[in-house]
Amino acid sequence: MNEFQQLSLAIKLDNQATFDNFYAPTGTPQHLAKMLLQDEGKQYAYVCGSSGTGLSHLMQAVCQQHSTGLNNGAAVYLPLKELCDYPAGQVLEGLESSDLVCLDDLDQVAGREEWQAPLFNFFNRCSESGTRLLITAHTLPDYLEVLLDDLLSRLKSGISLQLMDYKDADLRRLLQHRASGLGLYLSDEVARFLLHRLPRNSHLLMDALEKLDAVSLREQRRLTLPFVKTVLGI
Repeated sequence: MNEFQQLSLAIKLDNQATFDNFYAPTGTPQHLAKMLLQDEGKQYAYVCGSSGTGLSHLMQAVCQQHSTGLNNGAAVYLPLKELCDYPAGQVLEGLESSDLVCLDDLDQVAGREEWQAPLFNFFNRCSESGTRLLITAHTLPDYLEVLLDDLLSRLKSGISLQLMDYKDADLRRLLQHRASGLGLYLSDEVARFLLHRLPRNSHLLMDALEKLDAVSLREQRRLTLPFVKTVLGI
């Protein structure tokens, strides 16, 4: 077993990254993306957005839905940010035999010459085998630094959806939604305090919430404002 194969086996999905845990208010791009990705009849889709809009969460949620659903088929999640320095041929080899492949953070490899042909060929193999291919990036295909025109054409060949940044009110509800899933009560006062004192980035906010969850469980404390200030040091 080579080094990449060992790493790929170590990639684990976040158990909290499910569709049930994904905050997607009706009418938002996040809601549209959730409905799109839950539809297994869509063979190819491209979803983009800035950091913290839920891209990685959605990709992992699709994989978990597929692996535990009626199909119970093979689903592969590849965080390209972690894999971009491995040979493209090794990373993509044979994955078209899976039912579903999710390539997360395509930006990490889109401008690398050594990834152009392998990505293009992989795209074609997925199309021929009927493998569902889902891709995320932080920008629309036309703005990626893709060097191969044929690859760019493939990336633009299906549905593309761009997620918008969460507004403050949505971030507050997102925090409370995730807290409820953890069995915590997060008041409006504490939620607003977190948004005021922490970066408005869903990844960092969820990290803070998970820290609060761990300490509150250990100390059997509620999420009061003094407790939150002490635990997070803010």
